[in-house]
Amino acid sequence: MNVQTNPAEFQAAAKTQDGKMPTAIVVGAGFGGIALAIRLQAMGFQVTLVDNRDKPGGRAYVYEEDGYKFDGGPTVITDPDCLKELFDLSGKNMDDYVTLIPVDPFYRLQWEDGEVFDYNNDTDFLEKQIAERNPEDVAGYHKFLAYSKELYREGYEKLGTTAFLKFSQMIAAAPQLVKLRADKSVYDMVSKFVKDEKVRQLLSFQSLLVGGNPFKTSSIYALIHALERKGGVWFAKGGTGALVQGMVELFRDLGGDLRLSTEITEIQSTGDRVTGVTASDGWAMSADLVASNADVVHTYSQLLRNTPRGKSYGKALKKKSHSMSLFVIYFGLKTTHPDMKHHIILLGQRYKELIAEIFGKGGNLPDDFSLYLHAPCVTDPDMAPEGCSSYYVLSPVPHLGHADIDWDEVGPKYTQTILDYLEEHAIPNLKEDLTVLKTLTPFGFRDEMNSHLGSAFSIEPVLTQSAWFRPHNRDDHIKNLYIVGAGTHPGAGVPGVVGSAKATAGVIEEDFSQKLKG
Repeated sequence: MNVQTNPAEFQAAAKTQDGKMPTAIVVGAGFGGIALAIRLQAMGFQVTLVDNRDKPGGRAYVYEEDGYKFDGGPTVITDPDCLKELFDLSGKNMDDYVTLIPVDPFYRLQWEDGEVFDYNNDTDFLEKQIAERNPEDVAGYHKFLAYSKELYREGYEKLGTTAFLKFSQMIAAAPQLVKLRADKSVYDMVSKFVKDEKVRQLLSFQSLLVGGNPFKTSSIYALIHALERKGGVWFAKGGTGALVQGMVELFRDLGGDLRLSTEITEIQSTGDRVTGVTASDGWAMSADLVASNADVVHTYSQLLRNTPRGKSYGKALKKKSHSMSLFVIYFGLKTTHPDMKHHIILLGQRYKELIAEIFGKGGNLPDDFSLYLHAPCVTDPDMAPEGCSSYYVLSPVPHLGHADIDWDEVGPKYTQTILDYLEEHAIPNLKEDLTVLKTLTPFGFRDEMNSHLGSAFSIEPVLTQSAWFRPHNRDDHIKNLYIVGAGTHPGAGVPGVVGSAKATAGVIEEDFSQKLKG
């Protein structure tokens, strides 16, 4: 839903009665919030972007210590065109704001038995590695790639930036979704095409990057493979935080206002409309619309706690299934490891069973783990002091509603267990070379990011919680309240939340363009 309105006509029609441009407040300066703020500012709104932390970025927060830079969260940049579009629509050149560097291989998958698979965009290279495991799977991979490309066309290009406000839109999309077997899981569909278990893991693990269980997440998310193959995998020079800063600079160049260290405590409302926001320090602002990039449960149950809609919908959202959490270790070494790969997936002995425990209810912290190791200095040595290197490693763990774990107590021991594993399987002499160490636990996701149950990716992307079944880009009852980010359609991940911004901006444009017709 993107209304193609002449900008001058739209701005003239959208002006308030006193002749000023309409005002918008965006709560939360994550990727989704910044992208929406840019779109609205370019559209003609006067936008104030507000965040409770001292830096923008949300999940993409940057930690700095002793010259080491650590990207807090997302490091895999796919579909750079969705980012370039933000600069293009503003009449700017993205290259003037940020430099993206291609990553090759996209990922290295490494198993405990010593086998590795380097996944990149070279079809011949991929086929050779697949054939070494099972020659018959080469033909199967081609069929899977064709399937993934069709999913990409139907699920991403056609529906990725569509705001599902009406159930009829879901009905209209249903025949194609049925044809593509969206009712099956990612792993189930991958298994139809390839037989080797390690190749199955290679083609299914990506759903974990958006908070999905490969054994339950709709096969629609198998489009990620085609997305990566089509657009590549990139890293921003200076880290993902440099991309955030480039987007913020663009927003400010367009005239937008960014307020940091401002904790919004309530979205104010009158009747069926929101009127503005108030902050813990007493700051308040009114606006013609409010868009929330905050956690969706937090938005409704806390920020809208004094409204009937907030109370009822907040309770409903808490009953939905939520994505797993993460345990993240940021560490710096006084040495370099230039032979490493930028993204390494360290897979343990268990795959399905481990994932089942991570997503299962009433569980405990598994004794084993699979890990994602991020080594940015392989691509950009400036992420650490000269002669040194920075890393983070994350372990998917149950969210706080699935496992009652005191992370203040368990965290230090879990950290040492993971570092021991890395030293044995990936980074020799790690502990001897260790200079900087910081952790982020599910408590951090809960307390620093207001994430319900410490979930790292918001509402779990299963079929019954996708598209129309997710919180809508515009609230169904509050006419000028909009939602952006991982909790709405299409979901988590950088392309997902940037796509949600495009969908939400389209709805806002349509709503305000009604004045053109009247």
